Amino acid sequence: MQQTDLPEAEYRHVYEFYLRFGDIDSQGHVNNVKFLGYLEDARMEMFHGGPVRKGEQPVRGMVISRHEIDYRLPLLPTVHPVRVESWVTEARVASFKLAYEVRDDENVYAVATSTLVAFDASTNRLRRFTEEEREFIGRYLAPGA
Repeated sequence: MQQTDLPEAEYRHVYEFYLRFGDIDSQGHVNNVKFLGYLEDARMEMFHGGPVRKGEQPVRGMVISRHEIDYRLPLLPTVHPVRVESWVTEARVASFKLAYEVRDDENVYAVATSTLVAFDASTNRLRRFTEEEREFIGRYLAPGA
């Protein structure tokens, strides 16, 4: 798994991966549940893996409050990489919306959105994002959002 420098726009995070044999279901395409795993992997890279490798503080303490996903095309077995492109469409003091496309160079297989909220595990309560977290999230805010 790797991150690439192929974003359609500067604000998009790009996470590239290869399909695994176990991703394919009995219908011969990627099972719908696997798509949520791809989104999770992309988020982990965007908010944890990438920042840690760059010597930055990762964004921690977020939980998903909502997912929506629309499947556009069946994702069939391929030896070519697939990618998840992610960007922020709305940022608030304690939550933000993340949009995704699961795609390759020719097709968009799924589009999705997640709402993430800041969460303090020690108090088991919602919280506000810190200024540093808001700055990091803002890097991915789509123009005009």
